[in-house]
Amino acid sequence: MFNNKVYHKIDALSGSVATLRAEGVKYNEIAEIESRAGTSLAQVIKLDGPNVTLQIFAGARGVDTAAKVRFLGETMKVPFSQSLLGRAFTGACVPRDGGPAIDENPSPIGQPSVNPARRVMPNQMVRTNIPMIDLFNSLVKSQKLPIFARAGEPYNDLLARIALQADSDVIVIGGMGLKYDEYLKFRSTLDKSGALAKTVMFVHTAADPTVECMLVPDVSLAVAEKFALEGKDVLVLLTDMTSFADAMKEIAITMEQIPSNRGYPGDLYSQLAARYEKAVDFKDSGSITILAVTTMPGDDVTHPVPDNTGYITEGQFYLRNGRIEPFGSLSRLKQQVNKNTREDHRTVMDAMVKLYAAYKETVEKQSMGFKMSAWDRKLLKYGAAFEREMMDLSVNIPLEEALDLGWKILADSFDKSEVGIPSKLTDKFWP
Repeated sequence: MFNNKVYHKIDALSGSVATLRAEGVKYNEIAEIESRAGTSLAQVIKLDGPNVTLQIFAGARGVDTAAKVRFLGETMKVPFSQSLLGRAFTGACVPRDGGPAIDENPSPIGQPSVNPARRVMPNQMVRTNIPMIDLFNSLVKSQKLPIFARAGEPYNDLLARIALQADSDVIVIGGMGLKYDEYLKFRSTLDKSGALAKTVMFVHTAADPTVECMLVPDVSLAVAEKFALEGKDVLVLLTDMTSFADAMKEIAITMEQIPSNRGYPGDLYSQLAARYEKAVDFKDSGSITILAVTTMPGDDVTHPVPDNTGYITEGQFYLRNGRIEPFGSLSRLKQQVNKNTREDHRTVMDAMVKLYAAYKETVEKQSMGFKMSAWDRKLLKYGAAFEREMMDLSVNIPLEEALDLGWKILADSFDKSEVGIPSKLTDKFWP
């Protein structure tokens, strides 16, 4: 029932969090706060009897304890229409690109994920034209995968490449804690290629209120779900989920919650899972596939955010030294689609990774001063070619060309009998 009562007293203000006494209020309900600074929106984030805790979207600057608070009787909503495509918004759905506001078909955010019984089993490949993904760890429609990277790695460049090249109908980019020039680079890269026309961006920059950072995944996924229900295959690119978790931690500390591991709230796993589980392939409709960057402070995979993420998702990509590593990277659903690509796919993948592992051992032997054998020299030649022609993220070729290139790299360094591939395949594919 709509609560039309106006409350004239805020009991406490801390950061972007306000506490007051109110009746008939629901969790996640939106409120208007009218103060000397103007009118701003807030969301109910805690109910404790008559005590209601609000998170103020624009921050509490200018808000005093005499501010007027009116609850709107509804949860946060995101507008939806085809006009979203090509546009950029803040986490609170305010236009960031100077264009007009959109208020059509408002839809609630943070809704429950789709019943697993109503989902289609993942069975279609999402092509990205990046060999280290398509050939070695294929991305599958409706999959949820994180990209683990330490600070400084070009993970946003990788996401921009995927946005340009992926065979999806719609791209939704959710940026959290981005530098402003990173947002501009995303936008200009997509604009130059023409991919901006099928992209909608929700971006929180480091200068924006912390609260908006927490809204970005929910508004991005709510819009993605609406497009998917219209029959579109949607690829959601989120960066960076560690910033999202840090925003949760900051709010939890402000609310004086008892912290869990390294100061993060105890429901970190549930909060991350609620977003990742939005990945879905609807029967007789579209799909949502999620790729989300998770930075690892200190390159520590046991940090709470990547650690919890690994239990939720279906594998991970490791980005190290500007490349997707073949070791540690894993797409647990790749076997669902590899059998349907080309008969040599799995065999070439396995042979190349096995030989690359041998190359890495040879590099260690070389650095320790061991004498190099003829086999070692072949491995060194192969490893250099593999890193240059396969692992470099600038390589942009379809899967079939990547497989042909794999055969060429093998043939340039080894004889047929040395690669461990059955003769029925070497007779057919060996250059």
